[in-house]
Amino acid sequence: MRRPISAFSSLRFFSIALILIAIVLTVLQLMQFSRVRSYFPAGLEIASVPVGGLDRTQAAARLLEAYSTPLVLHYGEAEIQLNPAVVDFQLDTEAMLAAADLERTQKLFWEEFWDYLWGRTTNPRSVPLRSSFSETRLRAYLDEIAERYDQAPVPARPVAGTTNFEAGQPGYILDADGAVLLIENALQSLQGRAVDLPLARTDPTRPSMRNLEILLQQTLQISGFDGIAGIYLIDLQTAQELHFAHQLGENLPVNPDIAFTASSIIKVPIMVSAYRRISDNPGDETTKLLQDMITASGNEAADWLMDRVIDPTRGPLIVTEDMQTLGLQNTFLAGKFTLGSPLLATIRTPANQRTDVNTDPDIYSQTTPSDIGMLLGDLYQCAQSGGGTLPAVFAGEITPAECQEMINLLVANKLPVLLTAGIPEGTRIAHKHGWVTFNGVINAIGDAGIIYSPGGNYVLAVFLHHPVQLVWDPASLLISELSRAVYNYFNLPGS
Repeated sequence: MRRPISAFSSLRFFSIALILIAIVLTVLQLMQFSRVRSYFPAGLEIASVPVGGLDRTQAAARLLEAYSTPLVLHYGEAEIQLNPAVVDFQLDTEAMLAAADLERTQKLFWEEFWDYLWGRTTNPRSVPLRSSFSETRLRAYLDEIAERYDQAPVPARPVAGTTNFEAGQPGYILDADGAVLLIENALQSLQGRAVDLPLARTDPTRPSMRNLEILLQQTLQISGFDGIAGIYLIDLQTAQELHFAHQLGENLPVNPDIAFTASSIIKVPIMVSAYRRISDNPGDETTKLLQDMITASGNEAADWLMDRVIDPTRGPLIVTEDMQTLGLQNTFLAGKFTLGSPLLATIRTPANQRTDVNTDPDIYSQTTPSDIGMLLGDLYQCAQSGGGTLPAVFAGEITPAECQEMINLLVANKLPVLLTAGIPEGTRIAHKHGWVTFNGVINAIGDAGIIYSPGGNYVLAVFLHHPVQLVWDPASLLISELSRAVYNYFNLPGS
């Protein structure tokens, strides 16, 4: 039995209608997909900036906006804004958009359309940042910041009226190399656009020797001392010297230096001359004489040592000749210590021939602050490294080991006053002191030594002379105060 024609026509019409509807829907979906495909896919990021749903122009504008935000630079408490354009920061927009286009069109059109119809999406890969900047312009900008904000250290300063120093203040300078790396990273970041600029701390320097000289002069003036003071100092690390003489608030010339009575300090030259002539094994008797001469300041031991080791008749003059050979023209010994010993020679030196200043130095033994200070400096250099004048002038006759033995003898010279009283207890000091008493009156006091301190080793020689009288307590205190000022200079607070 045949189906009615009308029923077949209706079915065919309905089928055709469905096909037409499907075609229309497909075309509509295709049109919509084409529009969607012309934009960047959802979830796509270029240089960490979301650009999903944006076209190339919109994406480029968003990238420029994101990376044009000024950086905030912190120099300590100061805040500085850096516009990326100042350092010629540029995005390679075309290269990044081209890479994003590849993400957008990574599948064939119909393959991607099919996924679109079925609602299947893919996670696009992020496009990394591509950019450039001018390091030259950045460093020039950092130079301007450094010039404006860097802080020089403030050296320690003497405290007026005391022998102390006020602690210095550290300085800060911009670490340009470190800053370039941090700023480069910040220019390429959206989150970390604040930079704490790296700073290098610069420690305060030690005050100049001129500052110390002023402090020592003020110490002399505050004490009320109205005699002649001679001071010599050498920094054993740098060989920098401080040398001056002072009287009644005024400096005196020190070229040539001022002659002072050497008193027992002349035993340091005697010791050097003796060691020049003794063997590696001096023997118990010689060792005992050396110890008694230095640690007990024995005059008889000094005479015996010259008799037995140097020369029984010309011992003092040989000591003088040795000092002259070392270049110490103002140091001499013209006779022995024993009362009534003859004057072997009248010795004229540049120092004792001065007519502008006179300390009435003993015609038997004299030295100057600079002579004895340099001799101690030579002992130190010889013991430390085998350098200095002693082993050079007396080659093969004085060794570093012997120099150290001489220093050890001077260290054993224990005296709780003068230079020693101005340094902390336990500080190593190798020194020799001396003073002259005539009819119970002291006219000259001196002390010279090597001081080993945490902040640096140094030689200090201080001589005082008064034409009438040096009262022991204030004179001794003054030398200790001068010593304390120098120690504080080498060992500043906070260092």
